Amino acid sequence: MILPIFFIFSFLLSSSNALDFCVADLKAPQGPAGYSCKVPAEVTIDDFVFSRLAAAGNTSNLIKAAVTPAFDAQFPGVNGLGISMARLDFAVGGVVPMHTHPGGSEILIVIQGTITAGFISSANKVYFKTLKQGDIMVFPLGLLHFQINAGKTLALAFVSFSSPNPGLQILDFALFGNDLPSDIIEETTFLDDAQVKKLKGVLGGTG
Repeated sequence: MILPIFFIFSFLLSSSNALDFCVADLKAPQGPAGYSCKVPAEVTIDDFVFSRLAAAGNTSNLIKAAVTPAFDAQFPGVNGLGISMARLDFAVGGVVPMHTHPGGSEILIVIQGTITAGFISSANKVYFKTLKQGDIMVFPLGLLHFQINAGKTLALAFVSFSSPNPGLQILDFALFGNDLPSDIIEETTFLDDAQVKKLKGVLGGTG
């Protein structure tokens, strides 16, 4: 009888000490577990409100697309809550290239236009579909995935993540946008030297 009472008492004590929230202190360094908490006396309502997803992103770039994040670095109120969002804008021909979010799963809803989206499982099976307005698609944590504007008009989608900072690694830039030596890329991708140098020239890589 004593042991169950002890566990109940311990649970009540731990619950009473739980924080309601942990607004990111953007002045402090970010660690693997996220940002440290802002002093409660300095927290304001503005920490819990984010308005920048109302504005279209600038799609005048190589991929003809824009991602506007509402992660913990931009939206301190989501720190520690296991959630975040982003806005995806696509010009005609726009694409979010093959990429991965190592820190969170993703769910996308199409607001305008048509978007072909898909992911590749760890068994190298491909799942993709052209989505229309109102369609929702989920992308499991860590898997390579992509989104392409499949129509002849602008496309818009919103995404949410199961992490306040899901991370991002774009495959093309990981291979060709840095100083990884060309001979190593050629050996590991089976591309020839001319192809590797062309892609490095487009994506800003060296070596």
